[in-house]
Amino acid sequence: MPSIVFYDTTLRDGAQGEGVYFSIEDKLRIVKKLDELGINYIEGGWPGSNPKDLEFYKMVTRLNLKHAKITAFGSTRRANNEAGSDKTLNDLLATGTSVVTIFGKSWDLHALEVLKVSLADNLQIIEDSVAYLKQNNREVIYDAEHFFDGYKANRDYAVETIKAAVRGGASTIVLCDTNGGSLPFEMIDIFNQVKQQISIPLGVHFHNDSGVAVASSVMAVQTGAVQVQGTFNGYGERCGNANLSSVIPIVILKMGYESTVKDNLHLLTETSHFISEMTNLQHDERQPFVGACAFAHKAGTHVDAMIKNPLTLEHIRSEQVGNQRRFLLSEQAGRSTILSKVKDIVPATQKDDPKIIHLTNKIKELENTGYQFEAAEGSFELLIKKAFNLYEKVFNLEGFRIIVEKRGDQPVFSEATIKVAVGNEYEITAAEGDGPVNALDSAIRKALLRFYPEITDINLTDFKVRIMDEQRGTAAKVRVLIQSSDGQSSWGTVGVSENLIEASWEALVDSIEYGILNRKAVSNNDAAVVK
Repeated sequence: MPSIVFYDTTLRDGAQGEGVYFSIEDKLRIVKKLDELGINYIEGGWPGSNPKDLEFYKMVTRLNLKHAKITAFGSTRRANNEAGSDKTLNDLLATGTSVVTIFGKSWDLHALEVLKVSLADNLQIIEDSVAYLKQNNREVIYDAEHFFDGYKANRDYAVETIKAAVRGGASTIVLCDTNGGSLPFEMIDIFNQVKQQISIPLGVHFHNDSGVAVASSVMAVQTGAVQVQGTFNGYGERCGNANLSSVIPIVILKMGYESTVKDNLHLLTETSHFISEMTNLQHDERQPFVGACAFAHKAGTHVDAMIKNPLTLEHIRSEQVGNQRRFLLSEQAGRSTILSKVKDIVPATQKDDPKIIHLTNKIKELENTGYQFEAAEGSFELLIKKAFNLYEKVFNLEGFRIIVEKRGDQPVFSEATIKVAVGNEYEITAAEGDGPVNALDSAIRKALLRFYPEITDINLTDFKVRIMDEQRGTAAKVRVLIQSSDGQSSWGTVGVSENLIEASWEALVDSIEYGILNRKAVSNNDAAVVK
């Protein structure tokens, strides 16, 4: 099979998405990650549009990249400028990159109403700009902006614009659906017609405004495109760009194309998550291939089938893209689901073990009262340990009291006092907080600190409250989900009650107990290895 070139524009087009921001350091770290994956071209930004991108291009030259070519991005020259004196073009050359990508107008509407030039002048602008960059020993990729819309409006002129880029010396012509409105069957028809008239390699760049950017990209490859542009996680202006997190595995695993990414495909999920972290945006866990839900199974019959043969319900092996299979716990879960979880802790357990039957019934009872364990693996693991007599109680609560006070225009004041017992010793402490739950969390940590110093590493990272039966108003039962981390791993815990404080307390206790017991288990394993 032929080889496909992947061109990443996360740092430029992706950065134009709402809520997406990259510092220079973020950009450099992402470049290294994309290079490690095997991406062919990485578009770093538009030098001249802001000082940050100019600085980025200076600093990126210090990286020792193995696969990727760093690409500077910009536009054709201004209508009234000679190419040699045009600031945009010279800013691109000043970056020192061996590859430059420029875009020009393919749609007659844009030439006439946006650039305010004649159609003939627009052709000259394109050819001059490409030729000037080519004369300065640059590989020039030409992005034909709004090409598909331009082709629909005036096909002959749209083709003439890319022929102008070919005359200028472009190495690749990229057909762009900038507004994201073209559908795959329209794209294929247009692509095939263009392919018959253009002899140099063709690429594609799709936006996702119609929700088909990935489909169009994949079908373009099948039709003959040799370069696919896109962003990780689909970041980009408006509805985003073609999501390389999906395009890459489809092209390599399902279509059989060669790529420099192929040998590193197991890094795909890690790369996707890393870029989410750099944007400081929540990772979309429902993404195909790289989301946590992509290989998550919930129904008991599905889990049973998966245990027997993963091919029954998965279209690829999760490890091929660096993801992992998960079995979710819910009211639909049967003994197979429970058993798969228990085996991680008690490997020799069998499906007909009475403890498994009891635990399955217990889970269903709890979920019937509002508990949910899909995002509370910490609480569920504690239930397993209790069922199999592996649970070690960390502390006993003697009692707590919370005071919430409001004075005039001052912020609400919360204070918690708590008494706990660890063995035969007692501790009474008090702590203030932004709210009653925060105060209670602080108080219990203070109370347990001298018994379990490792508690200082355990932090609450997320706190969610869900009303279970809204029709009951303020008397409704609530479910509290807490996410915690010790810097090395993270876990979720759950509590349910008609009282928000009690539900929060349940989740807090599970969170702290799980964290302490987990640390103890790690320490014991390390000690055993040393011996």
